[in-house]
Amino acid sequence: MRASRLLTILMTLQTRGLVTATELAEQLEVSVRTVYRDVEALGAAGVPVYAERGSAGGYRLLEGFRTRINGLTHDEADALFLAGLPGPAAELGLGAVVASAQLKLQAGLPAELRGRVNRAQLRFHLDTPGWYREADRSPDLARIAAAVWTDRRIRVHYRRWRGEVTRELEPYGLVLKAGAWYLVARTVQAGEHRDRTYRVVRIEELEVLDEVFERDPDFDLPTYWQDWSRDFVEQLRAIRADVLINPDVYAWVRDLFGAYVADTVEASAGKPLPDGRVRADLPIESIEVAVAELLQLGPNVEVLGPPELRAALADAARATAARYA
Repeated sequence: MRASRLLTILMTLQTRGLVTATELAEQLEVSVRTVYRDVEALGAAGVPVYAERGSAGGYRLLEGFRTRINGLTHDEADALFLAGLPGPAAELGLGAVVASAQLKLQAGLPAELRGRVNRAQLRFHLDTPGWYREADRSPDLARIAAAVWTDRRIRVHYRRWRGEVTRELEPYGLVLKAGAWYLVARTVQAGEHRDRTYRVVRIEELEVLDEVFERDPDFDLPTYWQDWSRDFVEQLRAIRADVLINPDVYAWVRDLFGAYVADTVEASAGKPLPDGRVRADLPIESIEVAVAELLQLGPNVEVLGPPELRAALADAARATAARYA
């Protein structure tokens, strides 16, 4: 266990540079005192690690020191190349770079682990788009990615649901979600900085500006995306339908409408009625969208309210029955 910690500390210092003992302790889930002992052990083993004192201090390796990657376990080698996304990397203009990096990494591995990596690549493939839809294609994606890398401001003409807008943005990051690329960017409106999300395929025109912006050091892309995704779904499905639903179709609800809707239904469900159904809240986007969605559940769901949704579903059911009469 300690050998694994020592290797993790070594690789962290090699990739990140200056790291505090507190950061290492949180990463390793150990005490700061344990980190002190582990760093001392690395120094005793000949690793040139030293401490920088002061409030902005921490541990770092002697400049120029590098170690070969020969401490990977079999499982780590198996998983190493499963993280690679050749398709998206090529869309970002990094296909050749990723291939070159993988080749160099493989060359640095022992022969046995190189064989395990090759086996993983032959046996597993990641296909990011969802079923029945194609991945987004944008001619500007590589240029946007370059602006993200170099902290360059961009000017975009963007097609929204409510019309088109032109904005200057500070591009902070790109996210690939179910085959769709999203740009996370900061904009200044009325003197206030706002973080927004833009679907890349809806960018009609792009201009990369010469101006360089200073990134907010506290901005964390994964945290932002997690919070934004949750808020987006909650705002999109702000209306609650009062339904009687058959618990046997919970899994179907999850597949059709996603985790947020399914979790809300299950959490709000009351005690089963004599016929087995339960009363629950079901988040919907609008009356029109809900009609199309709930018809997929057939008689397994009955809408009690709002009244306009119940009436719309009844009209759709009668029209469907008449069509097949």
